[in-house]
Amino acid sequence: MLKVGLTGGIGAGKSEVSRLLASYGAVLIDADRIAREVVEPGTPGLRAVVEAFGPEVLAADGSLDRPRLGAIVFADPDRLAVLNGIVHPLVGARSAELEAAAGADSVVVHDVPLLTENGLAPLYDLVVVVDASPETQLDRLVRLRGMTEEDARARMAAQATREKRLEIADIVMDNDGPIEALEPQVRTVWEDLARRAAASDA
Repeated sequence: MLKVGLTGGIGAGKSEVSRLLASYGAVLIDADRIAREVVEPGTPGLRAVVEAFGPEVLAADGSLDRPRLGAIVFADPDRLAVLNGIVHPLVGARSAELEAAAGADSVVVHDVPLLTENGLAPLYDLVVVVDASPETQLDRLVRLRGMTEEDARARMAAQATREKRLEIADIVMDNDGPIEALEPQVRTVWEDLARRAAASDA
């Protein structure tokens, strides 16, 4: 098994790379998706969040009101630390379960937006960084996601710098160009990862 950490700044195109890798045969473990699953209605995770933050973080249907919770935690680092203390261990445990279920010769790709920020690189056999210039990121966030420029810049500033991400990269994918230029790169990286996985299983 080859354990790969996949990361990239917001708007860099990491989601497209993870989608392509999964289409080629990678076992994809999406940290963001799991983070949503562990606080769905009826879960111990949601109960713990409500105990910590109060029933006002629930929507009318009993699900987590993410914008309301976000407004609380992103304005207060201590409250954010409380939320992370609840969610991160649950995400880690579920990720480990999914990884354990993968075959011995699998390429397991962990899609982790905050891999750099949380110092997680040592958990993986190698780290793949999807890289784009800040100008490209900003353009995509405003043009494709409908963010205001101010909002986009704030989201980018809250993440690790481009330089910090590149420092931990074993493989860098340049995604400054059109999507057509990305696909051949991902295919080449996939072939490399599959070879490494086969060699580690031999």
